[in-house]
Amino acid sequence: MSPPRGGRGFAARVVAWQAAHGRHDLPWQASRDPYRVWLAEVMLQQTQVGTAIPYYKRFCARFPDVASLAAASLADVLSLWAGLGYYARARNLHACAGQVMERFGGRFPSEARVLVQLPGIGRSTASAIAAFCTGAREPILDGNVKRVLARHFAVPGDVTSASVVRLLWDTAAALLPASADMPAYTQGLMDLGATVCTRTAPKCAACPLARTCMARRSGRVGQFPAARRRRAAPLRRAWALLALHEGRVLLQRRAPAGVWGGLYSLPQFSSAAALRRAAGGIDAAPKLRALPTRRHAFTHFVLALMPRRLDVRSPPPALQEDNLVWLPLAGIESAPLPAPILALLREVAAPAPPAAGGRVTAARGRRRNAG
Repeated sequence: MSPPRGGRGFAARVVAWQAAHGRHDLPWQASRDPYRVWLAEVMLQQTQVGTAIPYYKRFCARFPDVASLAAASLADVLSLWAGLGYYARARNLHACAGQVMERFGGRFPSEARVLVQLPGIGRSTASAIAAFCTGAREPILDGNVKRVLARHFAVPGDVTSASVVRLLWDTAAALLPASADMPAYTQGLMDLGATVCTRTAPKCAACPLARTCMARRSGRVGQFPAARRRRAAPLRRAWALLALHEGRVLLQRRAPAGVWGGLYSLPQFSSAAALRRAAGGIDAAPKLRALPTRRHAFTHFVLALMPRRLDVRSPPPALQEDNLVWLPLAGIESAPLPAPILALLREVAAPAPPAAGGRVTAARGRRRNAG
């Protein structure tokens, strides 16, 4: 396949630029182990490098190989993932490790055609793993690369539409260099999109592709990729029961699939009346106190969470549902909690401010990236 118009020398320039100006100190770059490259690639889906690095280091320390990850419980994996968001990635990570143990005897595959059959690994992720680990001539097409190609070749249309995606895949495949350059080329494309050809305020003067970039030559860099028509995200309301008793909080493990799947959260209800009925099963005469509404944006909707605090005086000896548990507030930092729930519980667990005229003492708290 010959390179598209304006694509001659494209790969060579990216490779040379990456050697001189690209990123070389990322923790996963020191390894060609498919397991570790896979971990990084999954974490970098919809997450910035700076946010992913500490999570990657913690995962490698806790799960140094695919066998240790597969042997862990999903709760342990979700706990380590908490705050990174898009929790389906963590569930797929655990499921994928299990399949690698069952189907490949613990040897993590590095062939794109095999990788793409595993949970949570799409075509671009599979190609990146293969390119980094074996030098396979496989094109990648993550969000950053779509932007680089759309600008350089002035590709019209929505880059998420099926027809434009097909065109971009064909373009990416036509630009591939020799296999010996594939790791540097793949990393270079990622680095260009992340640090130079950014969504806003791109640094065109520092781009190795500037002289052949069709969007730049026509003065239309800001028009590519074409802006997507976004509908206003619908608002969903939910009532959350914040039940507290003797330094413990009542949590409910959510179903494996869906929003916050597999994590522990406050019991949620579709109406205030349903919450009051549930509170009556925990306290004979529940006194509920409304807390400020909290909003959290997901990919396709905005959640308006309305917490109701219940200070339980005498809880029943046993909880009615198996998925309910009393957790000490002192243990919330290590629990698999969604970031908004963790933030709320941190506020509840924080010591009350001193009374006027009282002695002020410094409080030390461990901070954690909420994602």
